Amino acid sequence: METPFATVITLLGWSVVILIVHILLQGQLATRERGLDWNASARDGEQKPLGTYAGRADRALRNFLETYAAFVGLALALAITNRAGGLGLIGAWTWFIARIVYIPLYLFGVPYLRSLVWLASLVGLVLMLIQLLF
Repeated sequence: METPFATVITLLGWSVVILIVHILLQGQLATRERGLDWNASARDGEQKPLGTYAGRADRALRNFLETYAAFVGLALALAITNRAGGLGLIGAWTWFIARIVYIPLYLFGVPYLRSLVWLASLVGLVLMLIQLLF
């Protein structure tokens, strides 16, 4: 059976996979719209606005990045201080699962449920913070 420490570190590793998925998805959709020449260019000057799916992928990536640093910091702090169990572990799993679920919800424009899933990811961070501080 894996320890809470190992689980939090494993989730941290898998969170990099979520980041890579976000980056690749956004990049592929933007390249599909703007073309390979744009992708290979320095991208100087004004860019035409992204269409529906590429725009959503871009905004989903930016949204992910808004909370990613907090997750990384909290996960490492929980692991280093040996407080990775309890609410910290529940919070890490909550953030991780919510961030996976969030991608298709944002990409397909699902309102309300997407916001609830985002809120769940934030609750996950708060649980991690509570475990770390108290």
